[in-house]
Amino acid sequence: MQIDITPGDVTVAAISGSVDSLTAEHLMQTLGQAVSGQRVRLVADFSAVVYTSSAGLRALLATLKDARRQGGDFRLAGVQPAVLRVLELSGFTSILKLYGDVGSAVASFDAEVQ
Repeated sequence: MQIDITPGDVTVAAISGSVDSLTAEHLMQTLGQAVSGQRVRLVADFSAVVYTSSAGLRALLATLKDARRQGGDFRLAGVQPAVLRVLELSGFTSILKLYGDVGSAVASFDAEVQ
């Protein structure tokens, strides 16, 4: 798994590979650092994520809770069908906001402010 962080008004984390028991801790730490650095408006670009396990789901949930606790939010963009299926089966699609692409996810933060 690789994570590339692009800070900004909305921080984008481009994630690629698998989010599983071997990589979830790294994801949680990386996104947690962003949140603790006051970057609480986060979008995870999942367009290159091919698999996620329950460990990956826990990392997403922890990030969501941390961001919301500090007045922000955490959103997913570009989720591939196999990963979307896992999110749907686990009920995460009712917890996380999902968008077709990064641009839409980033714009959704500004749409809420207006």
